[in-house]
Amino acid sequence: MEVGSPTVDQLRIFLAVAEQGSFNQAARKLGRALSVISYGIAALELHLGVKLFDREGSRRPKLTDPGRALLADARSVIDEVDGLMARARSVRQGLETELSLAVDVMVPSTTVAAILRDFQVIFPSVDLRLHVEALGAVAALVLDRRADLAVAGPDILDLPELQRRSVGSVSLIPVASPAHPLAQLQEIAPGEAKRHLQLVLTDRSSLTEGKEFSVISPRTWRLADLGAKHALLLEGIGWGNMPLHVVAEEISQGRLVKLELPENPPVAYLLHALWRRDTRPGPATSWMQEALADRLPT
Repeated sequence: MEVGSPTVDQLRIFLAVAEQGSFNQAARKLGRALSVISYGIAALELHLGVKLFDREGSRRPKLTDPGRALLADARSVIDEVDGLMARARSVRQGLETELSLAVDVMVPSTTVAAILRDFQVIFPSVDLRLHVEALGAVAALVLDRRADLAVAGPDILDLPELQRRSVGSVSLIPVASPAHPLAQLQEIAPGEAKRHLQLVLTDRSSLTEGKEFSVISPRTWRLADLGAKHALLLEGIGWGNMPLHVVAEEISQGRLVKLELPENPPVAYLLHALWRRDTRPGPATSWMQEALADRLPT
């Protein structure tokens, strides 16, 4: 006789009996008759071809070795089914199945992490893709429909395809190693910084290609990664602008020095949320917009 596949209901019964340690308790937990619980276990054992519980010599069923081995798999199947049902309910209610978020590398990562932690709790069925880029590459992801929402800096031109909303700012300050010649001057004269190598964050997109952002020295090293720029500054290679929240600890420890440059004072790096005009933000995207506006520094 051909035996069919186990059903989700049978697996739920199996888990309930294993967790409660009793057919009666499992019946009460599931709101089912005791006969349904007994039949469900017997049918599941027939489907699987193994004995799941030892019910002889004791009023309380005990998991057999095969039963213990299959328990984790049963839980995994039930979790996947529950996730599928939750996703289906979300789709029916208009909730996104996935949110792709792009953030400027200048945005504080601790703030983003805290927002995403809450996002996971509020929208457990929504998958998330996180992109971290610099300058025009952030907006390019939204333009190319590879991101639903972005947090970009102030150097992005007003593009007709995109909506924008101010959500905060980050303070950028010029810094160098204490061993750097600029850091050893009591007062930096106008034009002195132009005589020294400047480390500059470069763009990986065509939106702002060729534009200069707070570049005052004719001698530059172009870096596509903020972490690499940070490391080179700590090594005393050149000077450059960095987000205050990234270098605050090194400044307090004396590993970096804030430079008082007459032509390059600290500036507010304005942050904007970007999304396409032809796409209506769903509930998860709208929540993310508000969370960014509420929690990013100003």
